[in-house]
Amino acid sequence: MSRRHKKHLADPVSASIESLSREGRGVARIDGKTVFIDGALPSEQVRFLYTRKRGQFDEGRTVEVMEPSALRVEPRCRHYGLCGGCSLMHLDGEEQILHKQSVLLEQLQHLGGMEPERILPPLSASRWGYRRKARLGVKYVAGKEKVLVGFREKHSSFIADIDSCEVLHPILGEAIGELKDLVRELSVYRQIPQLEVAVSDTVAAVVIRHLAPLTGDDRRILSDFEAQRPVRFYLQPGGLDSVHSLSGEDGQSLHYRLDNHDITMEFSPIDFTQVNFELNALLVDRVIELLELNEADTVLDLFCGLGNFTLPIARYAKQATGLEGSEDLVLRAQKNARENSLTNVNFNACDLSEPDAGSLISGYAYNKVLLDPPRSGAREIIEQLVPERVEKLVYVSCNPATLARDAGILANQGGLSLKAAGVLDMFPHTSHVESIALFE
Repeated sequence: MSRRHKKHLADPVSASIESLSREGRGVARIDGKTVFIDGALPSEQVRFLYTRKRGQFDEGRTVEVMEPSALRVEPRCRHYGLCGGCSLMHLDGEEQILHKQSVLLEQLQHLGGMEPERILPPLSASRWGYRRKARLGVKYVAGKEKVLVGFREKHSSFIADIDSCEVLHPILGEAIGELKDLVRELSVYRQIPQLEVAVSDTVAAVVIRHLAPLTGDDRRILSDFEAQRPVRFYLQPGGLDSVHSLSGEDGQSLHYRLDNHDITMEFSPIDFTQVNFELNALLVDRVIELLELNEADTVLDLFCGLGNFTLPIARYAKQATGLEGSEDLVLRAQKNARENSLTNVNFNACDLSEPDAGSLISGYAYNKVLLDPPRSGAREIIEQLVPERVEKLVYVSCNPATLARDAGILANQGGLSLKAAGVLDMFPHTSHVESIALFE
């Protein structure tokens, strides 16, 4: 790159923001070319710096808002803009969810060629301290002579230098500084690349990934920290199968409650669980509402995980079957069924992404189906459902693009109608869109 071009990238440029992109960036047109600008909102006049120039579009970041939008709010987090954990904290919370709804509807129309007969009211809960699961990077910076703990910086591989987090559960969000000091006390502080956190209803689990063995003093330091706070440490010297509790009492599991359905869910700190427990409880309620369960229903829950939806469903149906690719999660789900005294539910491990996945479900009775697939969607399995057997199908999605694609398959190949769809604000202050759809 020439010196002249570098200077051009460093000069602030004025822009009028026309709209908001799916990722939550302001969209402007400069000399006929689209520019996506971090930190800008529709109808605003801003000055921005180019961060990257591409063939079809450019990218930039806001350095000054000259005419702010009425929807702009002051970010509550003092690290906002540096930390990459959040991207929409400058936009009013209600407008965030409306933006996500517009993204969902646009994707359904553009990729699926359809629109729902009705739009479900958005599901939202607390927007602060909601995050129960997170992977925090750890790095000792010799130049600063300090340990950093947190999320990555925006558009960077560096760990953001933060002391608190407004979206992480307060047990840990308010203790980032203490975690940094704790890691620095350990003899292996240079060999700890990450902390995996999982907060239950009563305690926060912190999995320490360490690339060198801990000393007896290290264990004592961690044990003393546990004794003073509702924190339980787990150690990970190798792969995921090496995770074990500091105390050695691995029988102590974490749990969360779904009070409306009298369900207690146990999980380990490395199990997949929803990030936002409060929103998850509302989501479970909506799934059961949309399925309109009765004592004659047989329900197939695909990608069931540890039974988050399957067990509440079993409270109201004749039979519930959960299928999941992870054998460890299936074992956890089976244990959860026993602990909740549910006998009308069974779980099996199978790979639902296989091309012949239909053979895996052909032996199960079902008249209603729940799908909660990963970001890649559920194309392989929905192509092999027997449409005539499906009275209702509820699809919970973490990616509106694959939901839209799969909705087109369900409609065009399966003859199902998209009756309703809506969004849920599982990740406030981010552009991440979670949604739910009902097919009949």
